[in-house]
Amino acid sequence: MARAMYEYTKTVLKKVSFNTDLFKRELEKALNRLLPYEIDELAIWLRQFTANKPDLYVCLRLVKK
Repeated sequence: MARAMYEYTKTVLKKVSFNTDLFKRELEKALNRLLPYEIDELAIWLRQFTANKPDLYVCLRLVKK
């Protein structure tokens, strides 16, 4: 189940990446739901996903906390 939540989170974040506010809100929800090791994996994925999306860089700060 936990792995399914991680994959679901990635899917949702991809779909809302057009809007920074929505992306940030969904990322905050994910950080509350995911397990610590999944958050680490998500941080790696986010760095790759946002590499060509400078407007989403501000959301990376949420993961670094």
